[in-house]
Amino acid sequence: MNPLFLYFVVHAASLLLALLLVACARPPHATPVPSTQTPTATPAAIAAPTVTAIAAPTSAPTPTNTRAATTTSTRTAPPTVVVTPTNTPTPAVIVLARATKIAQLVGDFDRERQQPTLNQTQSRYKLGATDLGVPFRHKDRTYLLFGDTFGSRGGDPIAYTTDTNPEDGIALTFIADNTGTYKPIHIPGIKQGPFEVPMEGTSIGGKMYIYHTTDSTGEAKMGRSIVAVSNDDGNTFAYLYDLSKRHFINVSVVEVDLAAWKGFPQDKGIGLAMFGSGPYRQSDVRLAFQPAEQIEVRESVRFFTGLDRSGKPTCSSKEEDAQPLFNQPCVGELSVTYNRFIHKWIMLYNCFLKRGINLRTADQPWGPWSESQVIFHPDTDNGYCHFMHASWQFKKCDSVHDPGKENEWAGEYGPYQFEDLAIGDTSKTTIYFTMSTWNPYTVVLMKATLGKTGTLP
Repeated sequence: MNPLFLYFVVHAASLLLALLLVACARPPHATPVPSTQTPTATPAAIAAPTVTAIAAPTSAPTPTNTRAATTTSTRTAPPTVVVTPTNTPTPAVIVLARATKIAQLVGDFDRERQQPTLNQTQSRYKLGATDLGVPFRHKDRTYLLFGDTFGSRGGDPIAYTTDTNPEDGIALTFIADNTGTYKPIHIPGIKQGPFEVPMEGTSIGGKMYIYHTTDSTGEAKMGRSIVAVSNDDGNTFAYLYDLSKRHFINVSVVEVDLAAWKGFPQDKGIGLAMFGSGPYRQSDVRLAFQPAEQIEVRESVRFFTGLDRSGKPTCSSKEEDAQPLFNQPCVGELSVTYNRFIHKWIMLYNCFLKRGINLRTADQPWGPWSESQVIFHPDTDNGYCHFMHASWQFKKCDSVHDPGKENEWAGEYGPYQFEDLAIGDTSKTTIYFTMSTWNPYTVVLMKATLGKTGTLP
């Protein structure tokens, strides 16, 4: 996707006691220049830097998409999960294994591992590079929504998989035209330029619904979110309504069984728990609710306003009444799921106030939410100098950068969870999520393992 965020970080060099100020492009929806050719140089051997973190977005050229070929997995997809809670209070969650890279999902060549990618998207679909990769379930498939793309066309591609074993990567089939070139998502009536991207999807009554940002100012800002519908499994879309210009510009939506979750405005049927952020990467997270059967009616959305004296959630029809779930005004991209193994709501997001991929958990969607933990930091978790580029002005420890980006730092963003692919038992769970890296401009599949204190051997 196309924008960036400026983060200036002061790094205390342990031996020299000097302050090093490093600027690095830390993406959201960004547009670096990826290579469409297989690199021949072997990356330099790798050592993790100690720089604390980085990012200074500068406006990048508008990308053009390249789509590559069609892959269909022979594995079958998991059943759709409708969230049901446990009645037993659950202990705190700890990180048993920090997040690691499984595979690069797009492009033709993994520069870190010096090997071809599973999906060969440039060769197969003319799709050279992209970001995001937001998963959601629709008709026994997992679909992924991608962001600003370098390829033969501009726009935002959409792919699907029936893969159920993420341990060896995920085989993707991109929606394509009769030439085999990927088809970008097109929603009549809205702008879909750089930084105007799909950021969530859901499936109700056989229809596919996506949430899309638009009205970008060109300054790493998203001005508005809208809802669109597809009656042909993502081949075409129609605009339905504006969702938000305030607190729900980026959203993560979870389907819930209302009979099992007491506290929502309705107690029967299927509902949508909608977690949202507003001003890009400067926002707290808020909660809204919508009956699934009324997804095409904007007026059916209700916004969480807090708890009453008895501890029950209260709601309002006015978005301006929505209250933050916790205090950390740095959120842009976010992903929330309910984990059926450890019976916890799990939220992932990137944050410049606490660098890295942040994790919070809760027993109820309205909280209380735990303090944040970092499950991936590029300094300490084999990010920089491995699959994320460290500026050569700091240290020449890798060659995974995009062409001409030798002195531009990578940045982690967009941790989007695969709710249905999580595995585990009542004491621990392994979660899988996509993550974008900015330089190289690509999407990787990640995994981390979480445990419940008091239940582990």
